[in-house]
Amino acid sequence: MAALSIRDLDDSVKEKLRLRAARHGRSMEAEIRLILTAAATEEERLPNDLFTALTERFTQLGGVDLDVPARTTAPRAADFGE
Repeated sequence: MAALSIRDLDDSVKEKLRLRAARHGRSMEAEIRLILTAAATEEERLPNDLFTALTERFTQLGGVDLDVPARTTAPRAADFGE
């Protein structure tokens, strides 16, 4: 198994990791190992289209409700030049 050393880690980050580990009932080392394993094995998900990307993005933020005004006139028929 490999070993890593992380230099210049902010003290507040270390404290947050310690608290997170305690909440999950794990040692700090086990918690960091779990975080790194999850990050390294997670496949980057690329959206199939813009709609999917926007939907996923705004769903995380609570969604967006838009007021769509009612139409006042019927849509006109398409003219194909015949």
